[in-house]
Amino acid sequence: MCSNLILMGVVGKPHGVRGLVRVRAYAENPQTLEQCGALQDDQGRKWFLSWRGADSVAELRDANGAPLADRDAAQALVNTRLYVPRAALPEPEEEEFYHADLIGMEAFENGLSLGRVVMVHDYGAGASLELSDGSLVPFTQVCVPGVHLKQRTITVVRPEEVSGEEGRGVGKRQKTEVQP
Repeated sequence: MCSNLILMGVVGKPHGVRGLVRVRAYAENPQTLEQCGALQDDQGRKWFLSWRGADSVAELRDANGAPLADRDAAQALVNTRLYVPRAALPEPEEEEFYHADLIGMEAFENGLSLGRVVMVHDYGAGASLELSDGSLVPFTQVCVPGVHLKQRTITVVRPEEVSGEEGRGVGKRQKTEVQP
């Protein structure tokens, strides 16, 4: 996929029999998908999205304005990723980043490379960065105090491990603070 495209959503399961689909929006405000105009999939096809009520239900129309014909057409698009050209989006505010900008950045801790960011996970409770060595780093100000877009690097401060009492099969939960 071109680096100038930003993933905005993924088509989910069909809704009803008239070609409507559920769409998982990755924008802070799902209305952004409707306002962006043409969305593009991995095959280069253009789609226009219109929200239809609650529960992330949307109508997709192709580049000619034709809606999906039926449930079978909707089913064929399940897991289709929808992108928008970066130029169609506003520049992020200070201390905000598009996830796509973080992918590929090299992570450093105490001057040593930990690898590159290969994925940004966000399941609703806050983003985590997956590094090429398989480790996950919470994307918080404490754990990632520096994001350097021009250098394509991030500064990481991993939290110390929290351990239970030694020599016992069950650890006792202790009150701890994360130390950078």
